[in-house]
Amino acid sequence: MGKRGHHHVYVIELSPDVRYEARFMRANPDYIPGKPCVYVGMTGLDPDIRFDKHKAGIQANRYAQKFGLRLLPDLYEAYNPLSYEAARDMEVELGISLREAGFGVWQA
Repeated sequence: MGKRGHHHVYVIELSPDVRYEARFMRANPDYIPGKPCVYVGMTGLDPDIRFDKHKAGIQANRYAQKFGLRLLPDLYEAYNPLSYEAARDMEVELGISLREAGFGVWQA
């Protein structure tokens, strides 16, 4: 596959209730109250389809399934589509940058 692949990074807004999950909050010691909590992932599918699979419990992340509200395309659309390797790297970089901005972030 060439430089432009068919993989995508995506960001799911999580319900503020995820803050009551001790494991989530331990992973986000610098969370700024009032900032969004999000799940950052990568997929070979369209992000809308991947979100639906999370919500349906298909290869789902627990937080995305239980607390996922909606996709936040403004945070990821500019990066897509990507090769597998680029999506894998961008998933990590995007999570780091959102965490540095005070977001609560979960990544698989």
